[in-house]
Amino acid sequence: MPYFTTPTDDTRLHYIDHGPRNGPTTVFLSSSYLGSEMWERQTVPLAEAGHRCVGIDRRGHGRSDDVWDGFDLDTLATDVAALLDLLDLREVTLVGHSMGGVEAVRYLTRYGGRGRVARLALVASIAPGLAASATNPDGMTPAELRASSDWFRRDRLDFFESGADSFFASHLPGNEVSPAYVRHMVGRCALSTLRAGLAMQDIGASVDLTPELPEIGLPALVLHGTHDTSAPIEFTGRRSAELLPDATLRVYENGGHGMFATHAARLTADLRSFADGVLPA
Repeated sequence: MPYFTTPTDDTRLHYIDHGPRNGPTTVFLSSSYLGSEMWERQTVPLAEAGHRCVGIDRRGHGRSDDVWDGFDLDTLATDVAALLDLLDLREVTLVGHSMGGVEAVRYLTRYGGRGRVARLALVASIAPGLAASATNPDGMTPAELRASSDWFRRDRLDFFESGADSFFASHLPGNEVSPAYVRHMVGRCALSTLRAGLAMQDIGASVDLTPELPEIGLPALVLHGTHDTSAPIEFTGRRSAELLPDATLRVYENGGHGMFATHAARLTADLRSFADGVLPA
């Protein structure tokens, strides 16, 4: 089980590295509360098809260290940089889901990709931001964001379990997920620490990447569902596609936030095409 130690504060982070070392490389950044296991319906079939798939468990998440510090966005981006440098990855397709998309953007604007990243994919990302602002008047109000954080602090297991239906949009045709899978995902979310989860809530309530997205000159693919209640498409996916200089938006009809599970086959195929340098149809 591979780990590496961050150069900034000696935090021990878990990562996965699947598939042949000479295949097209995709690096996966996960949602808040989840580790690299959330991507198993993408990483395993892609690795079987000859792609190299790397994923990281964010600090305080999955099998990484339970730490107190380092949950600011710059440090999280530095953790990503440390892994890419450690493995000396090149021509990477960088994929971020939800909070992972924010980390991916900050990595690129902070480090310029260092020649390591060739393209960016945002999957149900919260970028450029959820909060209402002058640039995002339709975003979530401070009261809405505060209520979410209060609920999380009060009973995060209820937060995870009660939100599962809307997360997967499982009430819609074709989005069914088994009760066993939901229990598994709630259990994986519970492995993240309260400290880490509250920090993710804070970032989600305050981040605004509107000035940063236009700086990213790489080819970008934005994949977003029409029924994503965690990151409503109108002020996340569509805005990201408009702000990125070289972006293509692909909308998943009926897709919720958890389309890595409900739309697993389509998402895997789209990411495979994109990693191969071809935009999905």
